[in-house]
Amino acid sequence: MNKKSINLIIATVLTCTTLLYGCSSKSKTESNSDTKGSAASQVKASIIGNKTVKSVISGLITYDKEDTYVEWKNENPNYIELNGSTADLKGSGAEINKGKVTINKAGIYVISGKLDNGQIIVDVQDKGTVRLVLNGVEINSPDNAAIYIKNSEKTVISLEEGTTNSIYDGTKYVLEDSSTDEPSAAIFSKDNLVINGTGKLIVKGNYKDGITSKDDLKITGGNIQITSVDDGLVGRDIIGVKEGNITIEAGGDAVKSNNDTENTKGIVAIENGTFNLKAKNDGIQAETAVLISDGNFSITSGGGSVNGTKKAEDSMDGPGGKDNKNFNTTTEAELETESAKAIKAVADIGISGGTFNIDSSDDALHSNNNAIIEGGNFTITSGDDGLHADTILGIKGGKINIKKSYEGIESSLITISDGEIHVTSDDDGINVAGGVDGSSTIGNSAPNNLESSGNNMLNINGGYVVVNAVGDGLDSNGSIKITKGTVVVYGPTANMNGALDYNGTFEMTGGFLIAAGSLGMMQAPSDTSTQYSIAMTYPQTQKAGTIVNLQDSKGNSIATFAPLKEYQSVLISSPELKKGESYTLYSGGSSTGTLTDGFYKDGKYENGTKIVSFTISDSVTWLNESGITTPRSSMPGGGHGGEKGQRPPRTQDQNLPETENQSTSGDINNK
Repeated sequence: MNKKSINLIIATVLTCTTLLYGCSSKSKTESNSDTKGSAASQVKASIIGNKTVKSVISGLITYDKEDTYVEWKNENPNYIELNGSTADLKGSGAEINKGKVTINKAGIYVISGKLDNGQIIVDVQDKGTVRLVLNGVEINSPDNAAIYIKNSEKTVISLEEGTTNSIYDGTKYVLEDSSTDEPSAAIFSKDNLVINGTGKLIVKGNYKDGITSKDDLKITGGNIQITSVDDGLVGRDIIGVKEGNITIEAGGDAVKSNNDTENTKGIVAIENGTFNLKAKNDGIQAETAVLISDGNFSITSGGGSVNGTKKAEDSMDGPGGKDNKNFNTTTEAELETESAKAIKAVADIGISGGTFNIDSSDDALHSNNNAIIEGGNFTITSGDDGLHADTILGIKGGKINIKKSYEGIESSLITISDGEIHVTSDDDGINVAGGVDGSSTIGNSAPNNLESSGNNMLNINGGYVVVNAVGDGLDSNGSIKITKGTVVVYGPTANMNGALDYNGTFEMTGGFLIAAGSLGMMQAPSDTSTQYSIAMTYPQTQKAGTIVNLQDSKGNSIATFAPLKEYQSVLISSPELKKGESYTLYSGGSSTGTLTDGFYKDGKYENGTKIVSFTISDSVTWLNESGITTPRSSMPGGGHGGEKGQRPPRTQDQNLPETENQSTSGDINNK
């Protein structure tokens, strides 16, 4: 069940051509409670559409030869030698006034030495590229940006191989025009800026930001280390990273693209590189899209998951004892809380590869619109959601291990078509709940095949999904459909939640599903399902690790598994279950198979206790220790749940099952 809701009814319905991509679902200006300092932000349409992440990146950002070219010795460079309080020029194109060096012509400038109280200014009126080769420099500017690119068609900062270059600004600036707050970073550019090379760049932004470009910022190499009072790396229109080793410790956001007015700008596009990011606020934040095709990422935001906000349990006042998921109890104080997400975007998050180690106090991945994961290896500990998208979230591949979260995966429409996914959550594991919580956009636009409540959808069309939830395991404030894949749910132990929770329909047409959990709110697939299921209820709670084994009439094991925590109900759906055929359910015993995620693969199951034998006649066969029983009383919205929350328990000595010494082949699964 969803413990986070919204104080406005979901309002706008727009057109969507596919369930995963082609949805421009947010294209109007809406209030955005998730932006630092301001209550309003431009909510943009999706830019991914039906394309792959790599193709979108290549269409948005290109690199010129000079963006990666680092050889300069045969290019007739000018040399600037810094000497404490002044500098010497060998060549032309620059003016030196004590500690202030002003470059006024395009060309190559090789800079070395130390400047104790000075500044490098680029102010070029003609067209052309200014290349600053940092060849072992230390620049200290106590009252302004140490490198200030005031006017230039393009500036390239090249980090010479084998050198260390240190750039420091002061805590207070003396500005020409204080109304603009520019410059505002130790390295500040009003035009396009490129950083390349193989040397080291150390930047300390003591006033505000580390490195800022008011246009595009591209990085194609270098070992860049930034410490900043506020944001670390800022590119207003685009931050593009092709390669590099980037370490940032930021008092604000670590990496940020903040153009909130143009739909194809405000983008972070990363093709490769190594990133070690620690941010008080967001790790990577974009006003349009965060697009990543590869790289290694270690991201800590908001001090990590230990600083996550403790959520209060909601009252059980909705249908069937469930809370109403379309209204918000978010307080004004919560709306004003600064964002501390690991990766955040307004329109899109698109990831096709890379390795991610994320520890976030807020959501690990958060999109105010859509998110798509095509691949990658994710290890996530989160103080809030693991993966969140207000409108659409698609998983097409990769390995996702959400080791800690409040809610694991959340959106209005979730489609899983491939990948290996493990979710551990303090509340719901996978939650389709309108896709909006108190930390995202107020108001939501959904595709035209979705409504605000009953028609939200969880689609599982492939992959391997394991959920371990304290709250509901699979929770849809709408419907669920499983066509392929393997889904394992270890649901709640408390009766106020269920391993499966939906209020529309649940169609099971293929795949393999195991759901073990409490009894009170138990639900099973809808009667319209074309694949057969069994729903077993026990008179008393079974201990964690107590094996459940299901066999056909020939003694072949359909499933052998040991739930990771105590349970009183088990739901099994498998393509091997056939109408008119007989099966037997066993409990306890042991298996010689390999144990993975509570499942035994291969091996032999033996020494189990026979619980019940039965013949399948309905889409869902409801069982207890006495045999086939009637379905549990229907809950509003579909499925079957407990009457008044819980069935009367039986005493353990009623209808004691017989014990048999079974020794059969155990095949678990990945059906």
